[in-house]
Amino acid sequence: MTSLQERDSYSKRGTSPLLYVALPAAFLLLVMGFRTLDGLNPNNFLASFVSLQNTGELNSKRVAAPETPELMLVARTSILAATPPLAVTPRVLGAIVGQLDADLKPEVTRYLVEEGDTFGSLAEKFGVSVETIAWANDLNTSSVLKAGQELIILPVSGILHLVRPNDTLSEIVSWYQGTSQDIIDFNGLESPSLFAGDILIIPNGKMPKVLPQGRLTPIANSYFIYPVTAPYRVTQGLHPFNAVDFSNGQCGESIYAAAGGTVQRTGYTSLGGNYVRILHPNGVVTYYGHLSSILTNPGARVLQGQLIGYTGYTGYTIPRGPAGCHVHFEVRGASNPFAK
Repeated sequence: MTSLQERDSYSKRGTSPLLYVALPAAFLLLVMGFRTLDGLNPNNFLASFVSLQNTGELNSKRVAAPETPELMLVARTSILAATPPLAVTPRVLGAIVGQLDADLKPEVTRYLVEEGDTFGSLAEKFGVSVETIAWANDLNTSSVLKAGQELIILPVSGILHLVRPNDTLSEIVSWYQGTSQDIIDFNGLESPSLFAGDILIIPNGKMPKVLPQGRLTPIANSYFIYPVTAPYRVTQGLHPFNAVDFSNGQCGESIYAAAGGTVQRTGYTSLGGNYVRILHPNGVVTYYGHLSSILTNPGARVLQGQLIGYTGYTGYTIPRGPAGCHVHFEVRGASNPFAK
């Protein structure tokens, strides 16, 4: 009897050290299991552990509840809620990403004046009114056209309008004597909502005597930086649409965001080639055309001076080919600070 008690007591004493060794080992294996199942990221261990406590089982593929923002760890010290796109109103999302596939639809034509061209001959050639050509180029019908002068020609008689912050379709109709449905149909709009920086064609529109100017955003001279590197060579001064061309004489030059903002649109048109449009916090939009490549996407936030693409000769350039490499830089909604 005594011998059995001694063996039982010895057995209990012998298993006790093994238990102390086994428990830490099991915990270590549990931690390693969480790390493996959660992408080997130790920062996610706490979230996995909480999930295990709440559900009673390990779920390595967690799904957020509907309408719950995704939580992101910032600098390993704080949590930031990233709101999904669906939580953004259509109006705000449209202002960032835009509605149209093209920057200007239907597109206009660029034309170099030849010897003997007149407003009348060009109006007949392109099937538009004399006033349409004059209005689109900030000219009057008595102006003298010069050989080599660049003009923009609309695809229909009417007028162009640059959409400014807070412009409404009903106001534009009243200013230019057009109709809402004609503007929506001709410009391929999906709704009456308009977005800053869009250029609309108003079919059969008339130039108003007075166009409200109060919504044009005043820009300090220091707001924009040059979109190219020094020596900031301007190859063409102010021309449609409030644009300046830059080129230092070679293709593939770096193009930078002139100010911080959100990429509104990127794309291609036969006129502007590969382009990037950036919406800035003050409502002004900048446009960068003829790029050889684009290094950003719609909805991306960019900083002033951030690389967004490289110069090229895509679209319609003068001259054609590599000799025409440049960036067409527009400022929509304010004066172009680099105009000469």
